[in-house]
Amino acid sequence: MSEIIEISFVCLGNICRSPLAQGVFQDLVKREQLDDQIIVSSAGTSAWHVDDLPDQRMRQTAQSKGIQLRSRARQFQRKDFRQFDLVLAMDESNLANLEEIAPTTLPKHKLMLFRSFDPESDGNLDVPDPYYGGARGFEEVYQVVERTCPPLLDYIKANLMDSP
Repeated sequence: MSEIIEISFVCLGNICRSPLAQGVFQDLVKREQLDDQIIVSSAGTSAWHVDDLPDQRMRQTAQSKGIQLRSRARQFQRKDFRQFDLVLAMDESNLANLEEIAPTTLPKHKLMLFRSFDPESDGNLDVPDPYYGGARGFEEVYQVVERTCPPLLDYIKANLMDSP
């Protein structure tokens, strides 16, 4: 276990789902006064949007909930597995992409599906990609992310953080 925990949320382009999860989780970590112990990041499995801000529709949805999304898109690299204590894929497709580049020695608990922490997932572990849809899709993604972050933080506190 390390003193500082680094986690990364990963979707396809790093402009919708993963930056939202980063922003919502970062806000939760700050409210819990753990921002000196948990570093939150996000990335995409593709390089299509590198250096772009999150999608404007996602930024508007987040801003309406008091969350600012300011990160710039980046592509997840194989070397990133050494940096992060936990990598959370936003869907099965991106999990498969990450598994393809992961070192064979990567412990299973370091790469997981984000929605495996969603108390309402009902077996559906994909966070839907709202990119080609309307405003309702962005709101639905926000609801999934918002309810999944607290159980994720509980998991991190119980399994990755040093006990006081």
